[in-house]
Amino acid sequence: MCAMRMLENIVAHSLQVCRVATCLAGHLKLEGIHLDRQLVQAAALLHDITKTRSLKTEENHALTGGQYLTDSGYPEVGDLIRQHVRLDDYSEDKSLAEVEIINYADKRVRHDRIVPMKDRMEYIMERYGSLPEHKQRIQLTWEKTKELEIQIFSNLSFSPNDLYDHLPALDISSEISNYQQFCSQLSAGSI
Repeated sequence: MCAMRMLENIVAHSLQVCRVATCLAGHLKLEGIHLDRQLVQAAALLHDITKTRSLKTEENHALTGGQYLTDSGYPEVGDLIRQHVRLDDYSEDKSLAEVEIINYADKRVRHDRIVPMKDRMEYIMERYGSLPEHKQRIQLTWEKTKELEIQIFSNLSFSPNDLYDHLPALDISSEISNYQQFCSQLSAGSI
C-alpha cells in the first residue's frame, strides 16, 4: 500500500471493505461455509491497490491491481482483486467463495462508510454512469449483486440491514495514523 502510495481515503475504504469481508467470512464459517479468511483479508485490504494511480491514468484498477498482485507472486489474491468490480461468473448454483465476498463487501462501502448496497450502487451510477453503455453495465452488475446478497444472507442468521451490528470495532483514524507512520518509516529505511 505504501509502495503504491495509496491515498488515505482509499486506505480507509479498503479497511472498511476488509472489516465487512472478514465479518461475513467469519459468520459464514459458523454456518459451515469455509472460506480462507487470510485470503479474504489480503484481497479486501489490497482490492484498490492501483486505484490511486488510476485516478491519473484512467486505467481499469481492478485489472491492473489483479495483475500487480499476480506479478508480485500472489496470483490467488490477484484473481480476487481482478474481480472485485465485476465477477467472472454470477451463477447462483455454485457455492460461495472468497471472490463473491470481496466483490460484495466492496459494494457495501461508500468511501469509508458501510452503507446499504442500494446507496453504494446509486453512487456508482452517479459517478460512473455518464454513458448509456456504462449505465447498462452498472445496472446489470447491480441486479447480479442483489442476487449475490440474497445468496450470501440466505446462509446467515441476520439480514443485510443488520450487518453493521455484527461488525468488529474499528478505529479508522488510528489505523490511518498507523499507515502513515509505517509508510514514513519505510521510506526512511528504518524498516
